[in-house]
Amino acid sequence: MDRSKIILIILAYIAFIALGMPDGLLGVAWPSMRTSFDISLDALGTLLLATVIGYLLSSFSSGYLIARSSVGLVLAASCALTGLGLIGYTLVPAWWMMVLLGVVAGLGAGAIDAGLNTYAATHFSERVMQWLHASYGIGVTLGPMIMTFTLTAWESWRVGYGVVGGFQWLLAVCFVFTLPVWMQGTASATPDRPTLLTDYKTPFQVTLRQGRVWLNALLFLLYTGSEVTTSVWAYTLLTEARGVAPTVAGLVAGSYWATFTLGRIIAGIYAKRLGADRLVQGGLLGALLGSFLLWWAPSDIMNALAVALIGFAIAPIFPALVSGTSRRVGARFAANTIGIQMAAAALGASMVPGLIGIAANRISLEIIPPCLFFLFASLFGLHRLSMRNSENPVSV
Repeated sequence: MDRSKIILIILAYIAFIALGMPDGLLGVAWPSMRTSFDISLDALGTLLLATVIGYLLSSFSSGYLIARSSVGLVLAASCALTGLGLIGYTLVPAWWMMVLLGVVAGLGAGAIDAGLNTYAATHFSERVMQWLHASYGIGVTLGPMIMTFTLTAWESWRVGYGVVGGFQWLLAVCFVFTLPVWMQGTASATPDRPTLLTDYKTPFQVTLRQGRVWLNALLFLLYTGSEVTTSVWAYTLLTEARGVAPTVAGLVAGSYWATFTLGRIIAGIYAKRLGADRLVQGGLLGALLGSFLLWWAPSDIMNALAVALIGFAIAPIFPALVSGTSRRVGARFAANTIGIQMAAAALGASMVPGLIGIAANRISLEIIPPCLFFLFASLFGLHRLSMRNSENPVSV
């Protein structure tokens, strides 16, 4: 491997860590933020909605943006934009200003996510892709640690956002200084992986007319919906519906992300041997088993095993789906499609858990496990369909 590619891989790892850090800040910072602005508990939804709107806009249009500039330039601008939003949080005196800055931070995060995933899917191996997404888990873990430290040392949530915002700006500078290397990577092509620049020349409106593109968008919407649903509702299901002690339920919920990160690390080792499609199909079968065990749930131990199994099983699915995009939709539509997929993923993460929460409130929390089972079964069938419609079908 040449030196320039090693530099890009290292920078991509750091970028994925940086992408996860802001996501880990809000949960710890929210009580202090709420006190600072004297707002209600449910005001958090407004900030989350603003961030998702920005994320959807930038990730959906990332292919269009990169086609008219370059990957490195868009990543640099996006990191700077995210840093601007986060550092802005530390300065504004009013809540409505925070909400506006949430759109700004979302715009930056969406473009970073879509741009990096597109570049990685085109230039990096499936093994590297799995480990890149595992590094996102490191960032999500570091975020709460940073915020906890700043709250303890300075009694200020604003300092935590300032630290992470400054890191985003530092990363933007790194992207600027490595622009020639990103361009060199974009210009290099192989028979099975056309240049990223060529992929981005496909008109966006032509991509939108492809039925398989929308099928793949649905895959990402349902996947992130199921991932976030498990994360958000597992603790509530165990404590309020099944009488599990809060301490035990907290450990069970924590095991979800622990096995999730472990699953991506292990998947990276076997990614080349198994291939993206086998990782997805195997992961979904494991998730179906885990959701069935959570549905059955004869004991607390089985609850814990089920949640941990779901986390481990679904871990490789998202990066494997990104890696296989070109094969499922065709190389000329891949770059635009990845941006659409990232937008669909953000929509699924915000919409599906909410809908399941409404159903649980009206019926019972026990509806959550069968909903998860249905989601994973739907994903399995849709993925099989997307493989059948791909340009290069892979038998699994």
